Amino acid sequence: MPGMPQPPVPLPVPQPAQSPRIAMVAGETSGDLLAGLLLDGLQERWPGVQSLGIGGAQMQRRGFDAWWPSERLAVHGYSLELVRKLLGIVRIRRQLRERLLQDRPDVFVGVDAPDFNLGLEADLRAAGIPTVHFVCPSIWAWRADRVEKIRRSAGHVLCIFPFEPALLARHGIAATYVGHPLANVIPLVPDRQAARAQLGLGADDEVLAILPGSRSAEVAYIARPFFQAAALIRKAHPHIRMVVPAVPALHARIEAAVREAGLQDAVTVVAGQSHAVLAACDCTLIASGTATLEAALFKRPMVIAYHMHSISWRLMRRKQLQPWVGLPNILSGEFVVPELLQDAATPEALAAAVLRWLEAPAAEREALERRFTALHEELRRDTPRLAADAIQKILAAG
Repeated sequence: MPGMPQPPVPLPVPQPAQSPRIAMVAGETSGDLLAGLLLDGLQERWPGVQSLGIGGAQMQRRGFDAWWPSERLAVHGYSLELVRKLLGIVRIRRQLRERLLQDRPDVFVGVDAPDFNLGLEADLRAAGIPTVHFVCPSIWAWRADRVEKIRRSAGHVLCIFPFEPALLARHGIAATYVGHPLANVIPLVPDRQAARAQLGLGADDEVLAILPGSRSAEVAYIARPFFQAAALIRKAHPHIRMVVPAVPALHARIEAAVREAGLQDAVTVVAGQSHAVLAACDCTLIASGTATLEAALFKRPMVIAYHMHSISWRLMRRKQLQPWVGLPNILSGEFVVPELLQDAATPEALAAAVLRWLEAPAAEREALERRFTALHEELRRDTPRLAADAIQKILAAG
């Protein structure tokens, strides 16, 4: 009405001129999950975004056009079977490169899988296609020789740990910290009682989670000492409940290791459910890997162990750049939880380290929980939005 103050006209939200066309490669289940989160952010930014390349179920669920499924990049088997698989992967990479060079995307995003993606990114970048690598290879732990390859391949790196951008900057590599997706999946305060109810455990049970790895080679080397240690722990704590989350492909092998240790009546092997098992436990005996970070995010005391072929161990030790191998210790910059590696991972030493946690004063366990809570808060970020922000800047610069 005349004379009445009029409400302000809202300013239009600036939108990109057009939705981009983004090529992506994710090579395994973890990469598919990361790429799915990235697609969430990209689709919120550009509802009409086109995404294509190599991806899995999570990506395809979001409309990704999978020219090849992620499973084609998985390597299993030995001898002739392995050679055939590797030759097939080389062929896929060559065909993908040729297709992308002929029908150029606005940007290429390689999600983890550095052995496949970095070489492809180098070729695409040399041809003028902007390239992004999502998840910085662990050059801070080992494989420092990869720095030059990353610099040549990736125009920008999306990092999941806060110290990585500064490290990459020292080598002239642009990077953005986007947070660790697991920190948003795992609640800041896990519901232990709900997890115990889900697994059929009592509220007052003493519970040990045993995680001997999710790969066949890991289980082959570490399962036996893990369950021999479990037998020793049971002698000291006769009423302890032990739970093992197993991926389907390794379920039978893990059950066989349990029987060999004479623990059929003390150990429950469950299909998957690793997060429920970690939420429910009082302590975990765990193989080094991403699962150790999950255990830290669930604020659980742990004993980290690893064992591998002696030749592989010697090669790895020569490339190791830090005194720690477990992610909770690497991120904390000190041994906040014990690591027992290779010859040190005896059943007796593993059992003694677990028993120290089970019998530790409450104040010591609470201090570790506070440490892991602070780590959790540092890793919690809006990963989809931050990643989309970085990619939008790259597209604008191009």
